[in-house]
Formats: sequence, structure tokens, C-alpha cells
Amino acid sequence: MNPEISLLLAMSCSACMALALRLFKTEENNRYGIILGNYLTCTLTGFLFVSRKAMILQAQPAAYLCGLAGGFLFVLSLVCIQTSISRNGAILSSAFSKLGLLVPLALSLLFFHESPGLLQIIGLVLVIISIRFFSGRRKADETAGDISLLLLAAVLFTNGMSDSMAKIYSIYGSPREEPVYFFILFFISSLITLFLLVRETKKSGKRVSMRDLSAGILVGIPNYFSSALLLKALCGIPAFIVYPVFSSGTILIVTVISSLFFREKLNRRQLMGLVLVLISIVFLNLS
Repeated sequence: MNPEISLLLAMSCSACMALALRLFKTEENNRYGIILGNYLTCTLTGFLFVSRKAMILQAQPAAYLCGLAGGFLFVLSLVCIQTSISRNGAILSSAFSKLGLLVPLALSLLFFHESPGLLQIIGLVLVIISIRFFSGRRKADETAGDISLLLLAAVLFTNGMSDSMAKIYSIYGSPREEPVYFFILFFISSLITLFLLVRETKKSGKRVSMRDLSAGILVGIPNYFSSALLLKALCGIPAFIVYPVFSSGTILIVTVISSLFFREKLNRRQLMGLVLVLISIVFLNLS
């Protein structure tokens, strides 16, 4: 598949995942129910895409190492952002999670010898500014307590490193073993999430409902294909283009759909952010 088409489809799948989470968001049940359903769905999908099941035990080390590291980082980034939200508020924590795209870009620049041109640098700067516009200002109920810079740094780093695993695997892994890599990644994520779910159940008494697990299936299908298509795009397009376009493009799609179908009104800051996203995508794709 053409890498540009893969990137576009990856953005669309990522937006579908975000919109599905919005539809099924609830505070009544165990918060890990949807997440577990999501990872179990991704695990099963990865397993089904392994053409020869013996490959799971015969894959190259890169599939195991990247899968183990990626699965751990996926859940760790989730825990970090949840902890940061309780301390720093949702808006600031979300902004720093999106700024995690700086991590794979730095890795690509330092270790994979990718060098963006002036136009791509301008596009990247516009992406970062647009994220700030979309984040808006912190609400009054989120300003209690001191801001924990350490937690925000952890959010940025863990989200960035989890995103970086796709680039790392695209360099060191085998394309033929991509389904094995994703199977291991989401299997590890499922195990860790199951542990957290059991602990949450004992602590809060909130049990997992079938609605949450079913919602997790709807989230998990686009999640898997978003990850797989992003990896395809990284195999043909430099990371300094893929990650900013993926991040800003997903924001753009979610914003437009939320505005059209969920009647969410955009304020002036968000409209400015939307314009910056469009301009940044143009700059990032100019040679």
C-alpha cells in the first residue's frame, strides 16, 4: 500500500478510536474495562493476521523486544496521564501527551539520520503551536494545587516513547513479522491492564460491565489498524513528517466530526488551532 494512503487511513482510524471513546465514556464503571476490551481485541486481531502461527515462537528478537517494550510503555503512558490529570488537570496533561511527538522526532534525528528541511521545521513548529491553541486555558477547577513538572515530563516521555516503538521496529524489525510484533505488544498490554483492572476492582468495588468490554471491541479494531497503518507509513515516509501529520491530522478529523455531528462549538482559539493544523500539514509535505 502507498505510504501516503497508509498515513491517511491511520489518521482516520485514530480519529475513529477517539470518537468511540467519547461515545462510551463513563465514570460509573471500572475505568480499565474499555481499555482491557480494546487491548484484547487488538491481541486477537494481531493473532488472526499471523499467517503462520509458529512464527510467534520463531520470530526475530526485534519482534519480541519491541513488542515487550511497546506493551509496557503503552500502559505506563496511560497510568502517567491518569496520574497527571488528577494533579495537573486534563487540559495540560493532554497537551503534554500530544507533545510527546517530539520524542520520536528527536530519536529519528539523533539515531536514524533523518534531517528535516526548513519547511518541515516550520511545519513542526506550527503543529506544536496548534496543540497549544487546542489545549486552551486551564479551567478554574483544574488549578488547585501546584503543577507537577515531573509528572508532565513523564507524560511527554512515556507517550513519546510508546509512539517511537513503531519507528524503532520499522528500522530493526522484519515487515513479514509485523503481525507477530503487534500480537506481542497488545498481549503484554492486556496482561498489565488486567492486573490494573483487578487491583482497581478490589480498591473501588467497581466491576467491569459487558457494555465496557463491548465498547472496548469498537475501540480496539480501529486502534489495531491505526498502529499497523502508522508502521506502514513509517516504512516509506520520514518520521519528521509522519508523526506531526498523524498527530495534527487526527486532531483535525476529530474536531471537524465533533463539530458537525456532536454539535460541539469551536471557540476562537480552537479555530486558530484548526487553521494552523491545515497550514502545518501543507508545510510538512513540501519538499
